[in-house]
Amino acid sequence: MNYPALSFQNREFSRDDVAARVARTAGALIRNGIGNGDVFAVMLRNGPALTGLMLAARDIGACYVPLNWHFKADEAGYILRDSAARLLIIEPDFQSMIAEGIPGGVRVFDGASWANEIALAEAVTATSNRLTAAIPYTSGTTGRPKGVRRAMPLADGPTASLESMRRMQTAAFGVDGNSRCLISAPFYHTAPCSYVMHAARCGAWLRVEAKFDAETTLAAIATYRVSHLYLVPAMFVRLLRLPESTRSRYDLRSVRFVACTGAACPPEVKRAMIDWWGDVIYESYASSELGYVTVISPAEARRKPGSAGRPLDGVSLRILDENRRELPAGSIGTIYVRQTLAPPFTYINRPQERAAIEHDGFVTVGDIGWLDTDGYLFIADRRNDLVISGGVNIYPAEIEMQLMAMPGVADCAVFGVPDPEFGQALVAAVQPVDRAALGPDQIRAFLSPRVANFKIPKFIEIRDELPREDTGKIFKHRLRDEFMLSRSVPG
Repeated sequence: MNYPALSFQNREFSRDDVAARVARTAGALIRNGIGNGDVFAVMLRNGPALTGLMLAARDIGACYVPLNWHFKADEAGYILRDSAARLLIIEPDFQSMIAEGIPGGVRVFDGASWANEIALAEAVTATSNRLTAAIPYTSGTTGRPKGVRRAMPLADGPTASLESMRRMQTAAFGVDGNSRCLISAPFYHTAPCSYVMHAARCGAWLRVEAKFDAETTLAAIATYRVSHLYLVPAMFVRLLRLPESTRSRYDLRSVRFVACTGAACPPEVKRAMIDWWGDVIYESYASSELGYVTVISPAEARRKPGSAGRPLDGVSLRILDENRRELPAGSIGTIYVRQTLAPPFTYINRPQERAAIEHDGFVTVGDIGWLDTDGYLFIADRRNDLVISGGVNIYPAEIEMQLMAMPGVADCAVFGVPDPEFGQALVAAVQPVDRAALGPDQIRAFLSPRVANFKIPKFIEIRDELPREDTGKIFKHRLRDEFMLSRSVPG
């Protein structure tokens, strides 16, 4: 088994240091009844403890469920029950948030008590040749979150299955054994988790940040000569908001590859990052279920602004209508994917929902988009973000991309609410730059020549801050709930 060299805060851990820590962590898991095929859960911030648990699970054939730091008792309790997790390792301040939801029979350790378990445990080297992965929970297209579990190949099994998975991740991340990587996105998301595990398999050097900060990222690149990063579009926006005097202070010439996924990157944002950092920004379309589907290089992004790229070798795409008929190039429909690079997946306890999203060997997670005549994919929106107003399909992402180009706009979210006349009405929540003087009329005037009239939001809210996850991604459902409550919109 390979291990990364690890850097965290002011500490450096060699590959041998990491291997030793992982062996003790594996021993602590086995000491507490977690072995091959067993499931445990983690609710920890990014750092050596969480990284060690992820690698120890790999070494003993166990699976881990990463819990979102923002979960409350009902959300966390549901996932712990559904996944049949037998053990939970959690930060003390998170434990108070979900204590009422933790099922009986789940053994719970906070950071200090788990550190004590590691200290008492005997070192255990790899005991399983079954590669394992996290079990991420995703909302998918409907209902309660669903656990995605993969049938991972054996470490000493057929070379083709292992190589195809590594090829997929190398195309998306660009990481090899000589890479110096930086990751600050929370590990409870699938892509950051995969990034860490791929870096480990390659034996790369990995700098882990507890959370993202724009200037700290620049400083880390310059200090540690970082060559590879994982960043999401919201992080790009924060980096671009830094004053020029701050941006010019740091030497970024070591950067060779920035992996970007998680949401479609607005073309203006990507172009600005390429102009600043050079030809190092690579965007992918991916999901917990589908793995990595497309990648687009900086050169291609200049020719195909707004595209998520062409499918990887081993991946096929179809765009289907509501009757599952294939649509021609340029027509918007549901994206279906045939994936041969990533191991097949199931939804825990929900085989019928897995079957419902498959057609003729192609699977969809409900995303909407189109293919151009050259085979490049363009993402319009998530199915559950689609707004239908007066019988017309409206894709909020299109409007958000226009708003992000408006001077004075720091960020925005567009969503639908019930409307008695048209079925749904559009709402835009807009966060100004440094409380710039923006008003609804200005915003409508900016959008008017850029989008059809029916795409101009009926309601526009100006907010000092938008509610966000740790990645910077906006909690759109929370905005919708707050809007409906404030306006007494029936729903």
